[in-house]
Amino acid sequence: MQIWFAFVVLLLSYLFGSIPMGLITVKLATGQDIRQIQSGRTGGTNAMRAAGFWVGFLTTLLDISKGVIAVWLARTLTPGNIWIEILAPTIVIIGHNYSIYLISKDENGRIRLGGGAGGAPSVGGAIGYWPPLILILVPMGALILFGVGFASITTISLPIIAAIILAIRAFMGLSPWHYLIYCLLAEILVLWSLRPNLKRLINGTERVVGWRAKRVNARRKNNASNQIPS
Repeated sequence: MQIWFAFVVLLLSYLFGSIPMGLITVKLATGQDIRQIQSGRTGGTNAMRAAGFWVGFLTTLLDISKGVIAVWLARTLTPGNIWIEILAPTIVIIGHNYSIYLISKDENGRIRLGGGAGGAPSVGGAIGYWPPLILILVPMGALILFGVGFASITTISLPIIAAIILAIRAFMGLSPWHYLIYCLLAEILVLWSLRPNLKRLINGTERVVGWRAKRVNARRKNNASNQIPS
């Protein structure tokens, strides 16, 4: 019976994680298809680009809830099974990044699953382990996003910050060390989904948001105009 409960938890985690919250919120707010806007991802950052701060914020909260609910499901249906507790929020991230609801074919006829980058649901899994983390990770995420100006850096940073805090708690005997495995898996999934962003960061062409956006975009335009031969 336990194995069936574990299967149900993992299946529900994927299906719930796959719900494209950004697609829904932006569609309701503006009628636009978020997949046709900038990065085409369905996460909070692209929702903010498409429909403004509050729609992006709501999308982020809904995506965070995916990870939280997955941990809750694992603890409720498979109590004491630490591995399901690790796998459930991990599978939520996979569903978020590769949504069965956003299946399509690319120009070469290959099957493609759309979605986000996994930042918000990865935060949600960590918050599910220790709810007060929301008071640290959400403000830290906002500070990095609007201060540094790169959503990709924010997404990469948050699982690392969560891992540091959960490691401190584990050292104090307040939570199991196993939670760090989840943080590692979350970071790997995030890095994999952000491969194009990492290339743009190296090339200096990554999209900028927040306080630095106007200044950086103006500098890029300036540099581009200076390179045009007279």
